[in-house]
Amino acid sequence: MLKKEWIEKGYVDEPIDESVDLKSEIRKLCEEKDAVILAHYYTQGEIQDIADFIGDSLALARKAANTDARIIVMCGVHFMAETNKLLSPDKLVLVPDLNAGCSLADSCKAEDLKKYKEEHPGYKVISYVNTTAAVKALTDIVVTSGNAKKIIEQLPEDEKLIFGPDYNMGSYINSVTGRDMLLWQGGCHVHERFSVSEITKLKSEHPGAIVMAHLECKGPVLAIADVVGSTAVMLKYAQESDDREYIVATEAGILHEMKRTCPGKVFYPVPPEVSEGGLGCSCNECHYMKMNTLAKIYNALKYEWPAVDVDPVIARDAVKPIERMLEMS
Repeated sequence: MLKKEWIEKGYVDEPIDESVDLKSEIRKLCEEKDAVILAHYYTQGEIQDIADFIGDSLALARKAANTDARIIVMCGVHFMAETNKLLSPDKLVLVPDLNAGCSLADSCKAEDLKKYKEEHPGYKVISYVNTTAAVKALTDIVVTSGNAKKIIEQLPEDEKLIFGPDYNMGSYINSVTGRDMLLWQGGCHVHERFSVSEITKLKSEHPGAIVMAHLECKGPVLAIADVVGSTAVMLKYAQESDDREYIVATEAGILHEMKRTCPGKVFYPVPPEVSEGGLGCSCNECHYMKMNTLAKIYNALKYEWPAVDVDPVIARDAVKPIERMLEMS
């Protein structure tokens, strides 16, 4: 039975006996209920450890499209769960906490994009996957940080394009492809806080370290990075490179998988330029991603809520640009 307080809080807040081994019980529930746990690299390490699959947005979308499980538990943020539901409409898609949103997705409302499209007839819309289903429904092709350049380079050079909502990523793609896409003025609250000054400080302390930066970072940060790309690109580089030290400008959750798969290598997270409260935090974290906890995952599986659904009218149009992305990737 769905309780009023669950709806008000956005997650199942039922007491769990302290003696319960959450990791073990979560795996048991997955087996009993035919569930698969998908987790983004930015979630807590203990969640990545119990997940069936971890990855970036592109990898998670592919996994959601191909899973045979009855239930998908998406440990990430809300737009990722929507994407899972669009690709697997017959599955029950659960999220540990409905409050786990995304500042980037919030920066582009469907009604605003609709108006912008009307003001720019003849333009195709390229939307970053960090968007709501309603925005995707107004989109021609969805992209991720891992495939944006590849997909845009497949389009005719004279194609008129609107790219959103991440301004930094769009600006970078313009610079490396020679395009002149119109850019939405959106940004990620985590990656916007990385600065050249903080990276320079770390570089002076570790002169041999390779600087890696996510495409959502500002232009000046990307300009001084040795490796620019998605979380998957950065992870792959660290795994295959002979370099031992890395300065990492992206959400700190990726460090868990980097350390796990790259023994003997050292990773230095870039702190935010201005720490919240001025307390000098040593890393830059997405508080939305950290809303995912073992307790919430356990309760979500036990009670099969919160479930994410997408309006069928929106879903009909929103899935098309995602499918095109997967075809072009």
